Amino acid sequence: MKNTPNLKFRSKTVKCLASLHHALTCMCHWTGTTLYSFLRALLLRVDPFWLQLCYFVTLFMLGYMSLSILEPRSPMNRPKSYDLLFTAVSAVTVSSMATVEMEIFKLSERKSASSPSSNMNVENGLMSTNSNIDLKYKSMKFLGITVLCYFFTVQVIGYLLVSLYVGLVVSIKEVLMNKKLNLQVFSIVTTISTFTNCGFLPTNENMMVFKNNQGLQVILIPLVLLGNTLYPVFLRLVLLLLGKISVREEIKYVLENEDELRYPHLLSGVDSWYLSLTSVGFTLIQFVLLMSIGWKSQAMHGLNTSEKVVGSLFQVTNTRHTGESVFDLSLVSPAIIVLIVTMMYLPAYTYFLPREDSRTLSSTTKCNKEKNKISIGFLLLSPLPILVIIIMLICITESDKMQKDPLNFNVLNVIFEVISAYGNVGFSLGYSCKRQLQPYEECQDACYGFVGRWSNISKHVLVLAMIFGRLRKFHQRGGKAWKLS
Repeated sequence: MKNTPNLKFRSKTVKCLASLHHALTCMCHWTGTTLYSFLRALLLRVDPFWLQLCYFVTLFMLGYMSLSILEPRSPMNRPKSYDLLFTAVSAVTVSSMATVEMEIFKLSERKSASSPSSNMNVENGLMSTNSNIDLKYKSMKFLGITVLCYFFTVQVIGYLLVSLYVGLVVSIKEVLMNKKLNLQVFSIVTTISTFTNCGFLPTNENMMVFKNNQGLQVILIPLVLLGNTLYPVFLRLVLLLLGKISVREEIKYVLENEDELRYPHLLSGVDSWYLSLTSVGFTLIQFVLLMSIGWKSQAMHGLNTSEKVVGSLFQVTNTRHTGESVFDLSLVSPAIIVLIVTMMYLPAYTYFLPREDSRTLSSTTKCNKEKNKISIGFLLLSPLPILVIIIMLICITESDKMQKDPLNFNVLNVIFEVISAYGNVGFSLGYSCKRQLQPYEECQDACYGFVGRWSNISKHVLVLAMIFGRLRKFHQRGGKAWKLS
């Protein structure tokens, strides 16, 4: 009987703790729900332009800090802070513009490779007029899983093929061993960079050091297309194949309601056909012109017939917008340079639409209904005047060099570099000490791009061009058909 009060006290204590736990649980649930609703409402109200800009700026800073931590191969040749920032911006915007040689960064075997990332994120429309919200949600989830599986599968297969080829071909192994580059790290970086259209390779010479290795070029060409201009085409082919295998209603919904899902890389069947035909047509035009004009050029000197054909196909495939180069573009005909500039300027999904189908008219109607909605993308100028201003600023800043070194610092080279940065391609005509009219002994040729010889002010301006190009969808409406503004 003496323990009765203690039992009652313990019983009351347990009840109080249970009530307190229940209250805390309810409070946490309410706080989480309220916070989620607030963030969701905030994201819906904030213009997507500012969201993506903040996203990229955050990645710029993280990339800069990561590069600052890395120890260079030679402590005496440590890159300047702004060159590290420029490299980070170039990598995030998948531009592959270089102001330092890539081999200056260590690629240690102990460091794990970063997981592949792609600049193609799923942009889902949260507001829908479709009454079957559950089916739409399942379809969006299915599309997201399909895209992730597509990215993973293509890059894993690409890595296996590249690593197998690199391991079997003695000439490539010797090059990498002389450069003290790990074979597996090279294979991973090359596969991811090619598929995501970044164009950064661990070698200073990019793909020019492998211009005799046709097999490696043949492996990388499909990666360029699968992650670039033909990505929507192959994504739709994958969905059609899944539709033949399975009768899931989500697949049918995705194929028939691409507008509702708001994923810009999911095109209709008709648009996919037009995109594939236009992309192949552009590639053939460049290939024929490069083969006919550049067959006996200095850029192809020393190559046999098959190496010229495969190298030319690899080169023209990379103009939209990967930027890996197997030839020295400074040795190519000016006519081809002008064509490459045009290809770099065109958005990846540019295609000729000879008629206005129901999808186009429907999109136009939706745009007219939403014309009262203000977006920062509509307030920006069209790309052409912006690029003209950027080119003029660079020419003004580099005016002294253009007078003293006109063969390197000329308007065509500046235009080529700016369009390459805006198109997030990464091609460069480079800089040659041999082209100087007044040579000086201290000049040394380097494997980084022409921008590496510019002043810091001009590099600042080119950074803006890369960011402007990366956010082009906000001022180009996706760059469809031939309308570029």
